[in-house]
Amino acid sequence: MEELFEQGEALKGVRILDITRIILGPWASTLLAELGAEVVHVEIPGAGDLLIRAVGPQGQFPRNISPGMMCASANKYYLAVDLHKPEGLDLIKRLAASSDIIMENFKPGTFDKWGIGYRQLRELNAGIVYLSMQGFGNWGSLATRPSYDAYAQGITGLAEITGFPDAMGVKSSAWIGDFLSGTVAAFYTMAALYHRKRTGKGQFIDLSQAEVLLRCMDWTWLYGFLKKKRRERFGNRDMAVVPSCIVRVEDGFVALAGFSEAEFEGLCLAMNRPDLLVYKPIEQRLVEAETIYEAIETWARTRKTGEIRELGERHGFAVAQVMNVKDLHQSPHFNQRHSIWKFDDPLWGDLCYPMALHLADTPGRIRWSMRPVGFDNEYVLRKMVGCSAAEVAALYENGVVGRWNEQMAFTKPPVGWDGQQGLLFRE
Repeated sequence: MEELFEQGEALKGVRILDITRIILGPWASTLLAELGAEVVHVEIPGAGDLLIRAVGPQGQFPRNISPGMMCASANKYYLAVDLHKPEGLDLIKRLAASSDIIMENFKPGTFDKWGIGYRQLRELNAGIVYLSMQGFGNWGSLATRPSYDAYAQGITGLAEITGFPDAMGVKSSAWIGDFLSGTVAAFYTMAALYHRKRTGKGQFIDLSQAEVLLRCMDWTWLYGFLKKKRRERFGNRDMAVVPSCIVRVEDGFVALAGFSEAEFEGLCLAMNRPDLLVYKPIEQRLVEAETIYEAIETWARTRKTGEIRELGERHGFAVAQVMNVKDLHQSPHFNQRHSIWKFDDPLWGDLCYPMALHLADTPGRIRWSMRPVGFDNEYVLRKMVGCSAAEVAALYENGVVGRWNEQMAFTKPPVGWDGQQGLLFRE
């Protein structure tokens, strides 16, 4: 993996001022940071972004690490600034003047009121790409409502179509509303940056988390429009791609699919059910989905994962074990591809991340993980803003910038930190 760090970075030289909270915004900037963008993540002194730093299963924060925050925090510089002070807002303006991208997800109108909205900052930097991420956008009857992942999954209907027919709708356990919307936000940002390269003009991006989820509702949206019917819940069965399902086996669960005619024929042969070949045409299988799924579930129930996987390889249909995190950590395939990124973080020690940015010449990479609140204050203020040592001291003295709260484990360095390890700037 060492040779990977000798390759170039796709977004080297792009500076992002990230003033976002929770997951949606930080995830967008993390994707770009993993591709080499220089990202300054702004929090308040003391507690930092409490709504994500305080997220840990059952309140567990091993090594003072916030599991919730760590998944959306790589490669950033952490600056803690009080935005309620004029001097703090002045620091933001000075950083914005030399940045390519601004990201924020505060309540609509907040940054305009503080004097750091798009209209004000474009006067300082005409090429700025300003990404505003909200639950429901910057205008409209729902614009001022707060949004969280579960809220977004509910109000867009995603939870209503997820789950089993005889049960309530189900929220995805992963924060899909945040991660999917953050990924789309990064994509929109790159489109705006490319437009700036051609025209020299920055622009405002109004991203709505709810609208991203609406856009990703597969055939549900058009079906409801044309048929005037709600989509039913089908549990682990896909009724538009047949067969494609998750079924119980003797030792767990497997995901199984045989949509092409050749794959379906192979599945029928593996099950010793040649009678099902009358449903070989794709359109016929859609009509007889119930019969096909019942046959698959009955057959699979008395077989082990390994047997079904071997049959899939022999007969040419798709099958995979439903994996847990331990399985994934040990996966030969994902480890061979460096999709399971194991590294020695300069502050936290051994860590592990998933990684999917495999660009041949400019691959994504993780240089470090999350940092304590205000950990990189000196580096950002001295190297990026251009403050003198005396100015930095005055900013601390006046409470404009600060560091972590010693009483909050998830805001501070690991136990036993030597006061120097991991720091990027030293006098």
